[in-house]
Amino acid sequence: MNLIETFQNLVAQVPELVQPLIVALAGAVPFIEGEGAATIGILGGIPPIIAAIAAIVGNFLCVALLVLASSSARAAVVNRRRAKAVVGADGRGVPDAESHGGLVEDGSARKAARKQKFQSALDRYGVPGVSLLGPLLLPTQFTATMLAAIGVGKARILIWQAVAIVGWTTALSLLASGIVHFAV
Repeated sequence: MNLIETFQNLVAQVPELVQPLIVALAGAVPFIEGEGAATIGILGGIPPIIAAIAAIVGNFLCVALLVLASSSARAAVVNRRRAKAVVGADGRGVPDAESHGGLVEDGSARKAARKQKFQSALDRYGVPGVSLLGPLLLPTQFTATMLAAIGVGKARILIWQAVAIVGWTTALSLLASGIVHFAV
């Protein structure tokens, strides 16, 4: 909560022109995200539409950067493993993680269980469901990064994350502006 209070105080202290930038910055922070950032802006006196747009932009830009970085990192790892599989150290082919369903033994049963739980949710609900329901459990930054890490296409992730970010931020912005309106 200290981080939220910090953003609220910062919004109150800066000129009106800079306030949406602070809201966008708050939207990029996991667990605050667009929903929390818009609420911070609305409670700070920013018009709800401006607060919501700033929060959406901040949250989505952060998610987009993480998806692009995660997809690039995954591509580099997969390409390296494929190259190793072609010619191993002894001159023979070496199996890679891709040939074992994409799961790499990391020595941690807990991580494997989380990975399996995420994969089960993905299998059950698909990218749209995980993106839309994900914010109930995890920040969009984490969900999007995990989707990119398992090989889901960047465009598909970004489209569904955008839908989720806009939807959740709009819903909570309407709720926050309604509460502020009736409280005043």
